[in-house]
Amino acid sequence: MARRPLPGILSNRPALHRGRELARFAADSATDVLHPVITITRGLRRQAAWLHRWWRTAPKDRRNTTLFITATALFLLALLPLGPILVGVSLMGSAAWAGRDRAGRPDGPGAAETIRLRSVYEALVPYLSAEGDPRPLYRHEGDWRHAFVSYDFEHGRLVSLRLRYPAYFTDGEPEARTRIEQLLHAKAGRGREYRFDWNEEENHLTLTALPPLPTTITAQRFVTAPGETILGFTDAATVQRTIPVRVGDTVRDAPPVAWRTGPRSTEPHLLAIGRPGSGTTTLLRSIALQALYHGDLLAIDGGGTGEYLFLSGRPGVLAVESGLAGALATLEWAAHETERRLIAVSRARQAGRPAPQDTRRPLWIIVDRPTGLSQLAHAEGRSDPQHLLEVPLRHGRAAGVAVAIGEQAECLDALGPAVPQHTRARVVLGAMTAAQTRAVLGTLPHTTPAAHTPPGRGYARLGDGPVHRLQVPATPDPYDEDTADFHRQAVLALLPTTAPQPVSMVKSPERGG
Repeated sequence: MARRPLPGILSNRPALHRGRELARFAADSATDVLHPVITITRGLRRQAAWLHRWWRTAPKDRRNTTLFITATALFLLALLPLGPILVGVSLMGSAAWAGRDRAGRPDGPGAAETIRLRSVYEALVPYLSAEGDPRPLYRHEGDWRHAFVSYDFEHGRLVSLRLRYPAYFTDGEPEARTRIEQLLHAKAGRGREYRFDWNEEENHLTLTALPPLPTTITAQRFVTAPGETILGFTDAATVQRTIPVRVGDTVRDAPPVAWRTGPRSTEPHLLAIGRPGSGTTTLLRSIALQALYHGDLLAIDGGGTGEYLFLSGRPGVLAVESGLAGALATLEWAAHETERRLIAVSRARQAGRPAPQDTRRPLWIIVDRPTGLSQLAHAEGRSDPQHLLEVPLRHGRAAGVAVAIGEQAECLDALGPAVPQHTRARVVLGAMTAAQTRAVLGTLPHTTPAAHTPPGRGYARLGDGPVHRLQVPATPDPYDEDTADFHRQAVLALLPTTAPQPVSMVKSPERGG
């Protein structure tokens, strides 16, 4: 029969070892017993540190308001029968939550992340400090924790940063904002797109690294309402809807940039500007394929490259012209048709009747590179085709006529005054300078340009709305030899094969109209 060993305290080991075991046992027992007290004490210390930092960084008026509200709430709670007890229990509960062990979550940034944040902070000192400031938020060898509210790293790279800036910084001037954005773009790491959200009321700037927009969405039948045209796809946080799209063999939801036309639209016409190869013609082809589903189409190719010949002879396509003579005749007919529709709609309204049926079907005018035709007309001494576009641009909204114009950035100054005046839906594609982007969109986007600009990549702005990142669905010329067979079949499948029947909006007597 085996003999059981004696307890450690009664063994014959030296007294020093027994003393160490007793001390370790007492410490572990005290830690277990006093663990709630230690947790609450740690939480109270963290809450006090957070309150001290907030009190130092908050404006004086906000501190006074918060102090008054807190004192009033404590006074009202003191009048209740169990008010002090509730305050004590709430304070202990919040302290226990704040002081809990956070295993696996570091309390602060690592060594490399700290170096990166300090580098960003020191780079901002010349731009966000001023002489005579008694308590500068940004100063050399200062504490970056007072300026950076929150931050986030992913694989060692900065993906999110929220910083405070002094109230005297001129955040209302675009030039001042651009300097800060360019600096943060360089320090956070080039090769990615960043979004900058300025909060002028609270003097906060939030930098967010954006994922690249998908380029795998091809031309297809999109789920839209009548009068809606999908220009492309953007970030989910900037729009309020998604539509199902087919990407390969799967279907997923994507946030679209929807352009609305029609009599109630505030942006009835569109202007797309881009460099050669940026995807301007691709955007116009995508618009043309969507327009044929609900309306008739006129396509004018000012470049004369035959990018729209696949539309010839299709139902709903009234004309496809690339020469000067044919373009002038087509635009002259479009001007007369717009006037005819406008007169017919006006007479019907005066007589109290619905609009005639032949004025309800939308008419789309797609013009690619009108300045090229203008140069030819000037050389031959003929009328400028852009002058014929003035009538559809001015009165197309009431007559059900929508105009989409595409032009190269180098020829932006050659556009007639009526084109930029009446095209309130704007698209910029390709690598454009800040001055060109501002000239087209009216303002600069809140995001930095992409390091690599694929075809169809740019920005869109509808009227006075925000600027959206944009990726146009791939819509190549199906007659091009370099077009992949998958893309060719996708485009050809969208072309109508039978003439669409007009839909009457008048109720018949048999149906109770």
